[in-house]
Amino acid sequence: MGLIQNILAVIVVLGLLITFHEFGHFWVARRCGVKVLRFSVGFGKPLWSRHDRHGTEFAVAAIPLGGYVKMLDEREGDVDPAERDQAFNRKSVWARMAIVAAGPIANFLLALVAYWALFVAGTTTVVPVIGEVTPASPAAEAGLHEGLEITRVQGQPVRSWDEVNLKLVAAIGVSGELTLAARDEGNSRDETYRMPVTDWLVGQDPPQPLVSLGVTPWRPPMPAVIGQVMDGEPAQAAGLRAGDRVIALDGEPVADWAALVTRVRERPNATLALGVEREGERLELSLTPRANTLEDGSEIGYIGAGVATVEWPEKWRREIRYGPIDAMGQAVGRTAEMTVLTFDAVRKMLVGLISPTNLSGPITIARIAGDTARSGLESFVGFMAYLSISLGVLNLLPIPVLDGGHLLYYVIEAIRGRPVSERTQAVGLKIGLALVGTLMVMALYFDLMRLW
Repeated sequence: MGLIQNILAVIVVLGLLITFHEFGHFWVARRCGVKVLRFSVGFGKPLWSRHDRHGTEFAVAAIPLGGYVKMLDEREGDVDPAERDQAFNRKSVWARMAIVAAGPIANFLLALVAYWALFVAGTTTVVPVIGEVTPASPAAEAGLHEGLEITRVQGQPVRSWDEVNLKLVAAIGVSGELTLAARDEGNSRDETYRMPVTDWLVGQDPPQPLVSLGVTPWRPPMPAVIGQVMDGEPAQAAGLRAGDRVIALDGEPVADWAALVTRVRERPNATLALGVEREGERLELSLTPRANTLEDGSEIGYIGAGVATVEWPEKWRREIRYGPIDAMGQAVGRTAEMTVLTFDAVRKMLVGLISPTNLSGPITIARIAGDTARSGLESFVGFMAYLSISLGVLNLLPIPVLDGGHLLYYVIEAIRGRPVSERTQAVGLKIGLALVGTLMVMALYFDLMRLW
């Protein structure tokens, strides 16, 4: 069931993002007087198609990993003399730039609308309150302690752990001081805490900003209650069910979920005696965690069970909601922030500050799409907005075959007063295909490694 949900979720997300992207090209092309021959969502053989009164074919194809808008163009075949004024290549360089840029712009607009809807509907977040500080860590040496609410990172306000992590990730590569502002419960005055850093998070794969600082977010006590049991895993084989409370392991009491996880991880392939409370009755079950091998070759126990959801105290929950007008300003700001962060992540990956193993392909996208869909509409829409921005940024990279590569050619044409030669464009096409192909192979490889 999980696999099917992941597949359906990624089809919905990619289908929507691709449709908006291609509609951007299509809409501006029509406004510029270019005849559109085909608007296709997906590649390969059309599963469905129809023609409108302008002669444009709208199609949904079998491979949902992209799409395209085919326009009338003299470089791609003979054009009826009566229609030459509708050919893409006959339009001014500024019109061609607008048509090419419209796809990525449509993705940014989709993200803006998604964020606006979230801000109007209201989002529930967790207040970024520190739970534990690791002794001798940068956070401990700076004076941070349990119970402090983080209010600013590098001088920028934050309202949730998501925002804290985004601001910390944006600081990757920083040398000097990392500053956090925080306050005690009931105190309106912030204190600034400074932590000296050198090449912050460079080489860490994946980046773990809070762990590196020595900060653990506050969480409510989590009893050892099973929330979900995965198919085909040891927990299911042992007879565990959602709602079971584990009260003992090999005759010793289990204090909470963390204690259960720690002891299971320490006993791969060992048969454990579980004391379980189910609907008021005490049961004895036999559980054998399977061994998962870590990168360093060590093994840990794994049973394939998740913890039951715990209600957060109301004082640590925060709802962020705005009116329709104020929400637009917030949505513009969030879209701009995520766009800059994505461009900066690409730059840092190119210069070696971020590992290329952070690249994600269709498998990871499908998994996250499925997870966010199961988490609720709010998470799903937020992920879709971020992915839409990522698609827009990717297409603006100055790589031939991408929109950014075509824009680069047109900028050069506008400056020089004549088009880039066909020979140069052909060479660029080969280089672009090689680069994009390499990126796709790398992303798929890292996807498979994550699964492994």
